[in-house]
Amino acid sequence: MAQTKKALLVDITRCIGCRACETACKEKNGLPMDDGPASGEPRLNRGERALSATTYNVVEERSGRFVRNFCRHCNEPTCASVCPVGAFTKLEAGPVVYDEDKCMGCRYCMMACPFHIPRYEWNRVTPRVRKCTFCADRVEQGKPTACSEACPVGATTFGDRDMLIAEAQARIRENPNGYVNHVYGVEEAGGTSMLFLSDVPFEQLGMRVDLPREPLPLLTFRVLSKIPDIVVLGGVMLGGIWWITHRREEVAKAEGAERQAASAGVRKPGGPA
Repeated sequence: MAQTKKALLVDITRCIGCRACETACKEKNGLPMDDGPASGEPRLNRGERALSATTYNVVEERSGRFVRNFCRHCNEPTCASVCPVGAFTKLEAGPVVYDEDKCMGCRYCMMACPFHIPRYEWNRVTPRVRKCTFCADRVEQGKPTACSEACPVGATTFGDRDMLIAEAQARIRENPNGYVNHVYGVEEAGGTSMLFLSDVPFEQLGMRVDLPREPLPLLTFRVLSKIPDIVVLGGVMLGGIWWITHRREEVAKAEGAERQAASAGVRKPGGPA
């Protein structure tokens, strides 16, 4: 029996900025509460926050709202599609997990992610890529994520993706003046496991609204699928150019030989008839 896809619904209108989700994430993953100035990472108690190798989830203040920023766990993750060694895997339940033993440090995932999420451990001898894990171990056991369990006001809800989409749409119908008529994450980049509701346009919250609805790996595949035809056509063209060039050389050699033969055949003065 196929496992249902899980997701998180983040209702930005309900978030009070308590940052209990940040603390829960830190505790769950054994991350330092205060990264300290030496690492160049933001302190948990500072007003200005950012994702880092030791901070997988942050609550940012945008347009007077508190907005969570963390890995979206895409339905068709670009990070997994570009990884040449298969260090990223999309689990059936939803989490996109990372195998540090496979990682070779190319950082293609960081460049390919449409949400600019993965971070790198620049200060380690053997650095790893770091991001939200979607509490994959807890989800596998049927438990909610640590962040959703810690939220005191229900701003983050864990559950089946389809049910959460239906819940989000119901909230919009019940309060059309209180929400933007869009559930962010349903279609962006092919859909994500992190869904968002807002009462202001998402672009005001620093969220990308220029993403295609199709999964980004599919767009890449379409380009790459044309490569064999291009290679064949290029091979034919190069072969034709080689043949023409080679043919010219053969003709030139033949003409040269003919000239030499003609010259040798000319009777020298005083020579035999």
